[in-house]
Amino acid sequence: MTAVLLVGEGREYLREPGERLETDLGYLDVPEDIGTGDTVETHLGTEFRVRGLRGPDLFEHFERTGAPMLPRDIGLLMGHTGVSAGDRVLDIGTGTGVLAACLGRAGASVVSYERDPGFADVARENMALAGVDGVENEYGTVEVRTGDGLDDLDAHSGFDLVTLDTGDASAIVEHVPDLLVRGGFLAVYSPFIESVRETVETAREVGLDPETYETIQREMDVGERGTRPSTAGVGHTGYLVFARA
Repeated sequence: MTAVLLVGEGREYLREPGERLETDLGYLDVPEDIGTGDTVETHLGTEFRVRGLRGPDLFEHFERTGAPMLPRDIGLLMGHTGVSAGDRVLDIGTGTGVLAACLGRAGASVVSYERDPGFADVARENMALAGVDGVENEYGTVEVRTGDGLDDLDAHSGFDLVTLDTGDASAIVEHVPDLLVRGGFLAVYSPFIESVRETVETAREVGLDPETYETIQREMDVGERGTRPSTAGVGHTGYLVFARA
């Protein structure tokens, strides 16, 4: 079984069945047969509700090796490309692995490349927490490979979706028409507009018709005095370039 969230007293802990939770509120051993909706109790009597793991929780609880894509960016990517169960995805630039894990939990079969061996090891551990490492899971699978995805492109084809979060995205975009099935999607994430321009120009050179979006989101404060946009939080996170074969 995949990990679950233990929620109580304004706190949230991610644990796998059989693990021990130790806090100032007491300790408990997570039952092997624990399920969503259950309630467990520490030795001091503090109750924790059991919540199933969802996509946004991966962003909050994965061990990080960098700045992962925010849930709102991932939501736009998944909504725009329509990725679904049974799709084959090539993901280059794993990083923390939040995007790859979300795609896997949607039922896709993902091959993800990460150059840094240490980052790749962490990403594999994160995939196991998300239940998409291919071992008795109910979702799709994510295979994290250590290496430069650009070096292996000749060995790949027939993908429904190619996702890129890497500084050399434009060099990979050159090969995208040979990587995608007809009707498949390319999705490129970048925090920098200069990279976006390179990606768009390269996509056009290989016969694709790219679209570019900036994701800006404002939280609203609702209080007794009135309702207004929050003065806190991050507006801009990055740019997404989409193209379809």
